[in-house]
Amino acid sequence: MRTSYFSSLVFALLTSASIAVVAAPAANSEAVSSPLVTQAAASVPGRIDLNSADAATLQRELAGVGKAKADAIVAYRESNGPFSSVEELLEVKGIGKSIVDRNRDKLEVN
Repeated sequence: MRTSYFSSLVFALLTSASIAVVAAPAANSEAVSSPLVTQAAASVPGRIDLNSADAATLQRELAGVGKAKADAIVAYRESNGPFSSVEELLEVKGIGKSIVDRNRDKLEVN
């Protein structure tokens, strides 16, 4: 009787320990968080980079920008090189000040 009680107690203890090991967070959390910090500094979530976004993304995310204007932005970037500022978007045919002002908080240049 006493042996079965002891065996049950040891089994319960080992089961609890194995569950705790599986549920514990990773021991090397410092290595995991540092790439996230550098990535977050490089790009603000929710913003569109004018130098890397494709036409479909520009069309979907920017107010007042349809397929033709999105294609014009990509064509301008391909022929003139990367954008140096959001204001340079005004040089694209069909993009006016009102479109830039409406979307300024969504845009970035990296």
